[in-house]
Amino acid sequence: MSDKKSILLIHPPVSKPCEPPAGIAKLAGALKSAGIDCRVYDTNIAGILDLLQKPIQAKDTWSKRASGNIEKNLQALRTKELYAGIDRYKRAVMDINRVLHVTGQRAGVHISLSNYTSSILSPVRSDDLMQAAESFDENPFFSSFQKRLTAYFTEKEPEVVGFSVNFMSQALCAFAMAGFIKNRFPGVRIVFGGGLVTSWMSIPAFNNPFVGLIDDLVCGPGEDILLEMCGAGNKALTGCLGYDYSLFEMEQYLSPGPVIPFSTARGCYWQKCAFCPEKSEKGGYQPADIRDVSRDIARLKSQVDPCLIHFVDNALSPKFLKHVIKNPPKAPWYGFARITDHLADPDFARGLKASECVMLKLGVESGDQAVLDALEKGINLNTVSKALQNLKKAGIAAYVYLLFGTPAESRMSAEKTLEFTLAHAHAIDFLNLAVFNLPATSEDAKSLDTVEFYRGDLSLYKEFVHPHGWNRDKVRQFLTKEFKKPPSIKAIINNDPPYFTSNHSPFIIMADRR
Repeated sequence: MSDKKSILLIHPPVSKPCEPPAGIAKLAGALKSAGIDCRVYDTNIAGILDLLQKPIQAKDTWSKRASGNIEKNLQALRTKELYAGIDRYKRAVMDINRVLHVTGQRAGVHISLSNYTSSILSPVRSDDLMQAAESFDENPFFSSFQKRLTAYFTEKEPEVVGFSVNFMSQALCAFAMAGFIKNRFPGVRIVFGGGLVTSWMSIPAFNNPFVGLIDDLVCGPGEDILLEMCGAGNKALTGCLGYDYSLFEMEQYLSPGPVIPFSTARGCYWQKCAFCPEKSEKGGYQPADIRDVSRDIARLKSQVDPCLIHFVDNALSPKFLKHVIKNPPKAPWYGFARITDHLADPDFARGLKASECVMLKLGVESGDQAVLDALEKGINLNTVSKALQNLKKAGIAAYVYLLFGTPAESRMSAEKTLEFTLAHAHAIDFLNLAVFNLPATSEDAKSLDTVEFYRGDLSLYKEFVHPHGWNRDKVRQFLTKEFKKPPSIKAIINNDPPYFTSNHSPFIIMADRR
């Protein structure tokens, strides 16, 4: 008789429903390889699809049209043809999102294809999260997860249920589901982990406020802890591989084919940027063996036949990029990369293109070198310029991230960023414009005059008095009235896929180049 316990891993709503969750796929691979009976439930995609099938009592023309075309639009998002026309694509996405919005309104919450918020309950207040658990039957996804969880438990009741909670947009729904499980199946051990939980547990003087509901909170990687919890012993896993996507219904996701999220490392190899949570959470950097990466990708390709590989690393290392040039994954791919001297080499860029790199996400952040130096980004604007030009010539799309309102930035710095963006607009395919949030636990926060950003014991950010008077209202006004106005920048912003953003951008690029 085996003493090993069975486990159900859950990915709660809401996150972008375009690909399976990497977190529980990695956990499932580790658990199954150790002989653990492991099942997965992606409540996000299942719940969203269930909500979209519900009839809505709409009076306005848009909602009626969107509701009537829901199945057609869902199927269109699963075909390559839709992505060839940005206007048709946007209309399909916006119509789907409209139905979610109207459905959420009836439940008193705001639901989109990428977010979930409540006007009453906040994910940064532990009391509110516990209230979400107590009033689980008021959650708009209740009818969906009640039916499906009951089926899972009827088939075989797991001893352990693990929730992977990475974003604040998932927290309220995760607690509602945990509340239902604790109410109906009180003997089950409930475990919470994921990026958001790790951030909570890194808050100074954090003390589990969820006693009585959540039995265990996991900070950082969860493989070893879950293996021991399920009776497989303390099998230390030094690698980052072992993904198992065979447990997911890949055809359900809103993409034109299966997407494989894959990480070549844990943490960030740079770990020097000011205000980076990697520093305060002290997660460290743990790369997988590159040969294991190639073998695991080859295994997944034979199982899933992906239309795209999404490298979900914080930043792909130059070592890995060199490897992928010599050992292409034989499938289109994209991911985040730091702008190093390697990208300033035209041959290197051409090599990445030959490996089927479709797009690189690049954290440029600022067009003012003094700001970059203050942020300890470790990049040079001359290198950025050469990299953008090389990627453009090689045929690799650039998804550029800019960050405004950091303590080192002034209005003059922001104007330099505008000038830099205008000068390189021809080499930028997509733009992400973000307003800076100050991590509450960062070392730099200690030198600033701060107040609570959100009132709550789980708040991760603080508002601060900007040393140059460049506060958030002024930043937003600058972005709206000045930065987004030039035609070349407006065209880039209009090219961005709504809600799905960088996750669907490679499909737009591939459709344009067919």
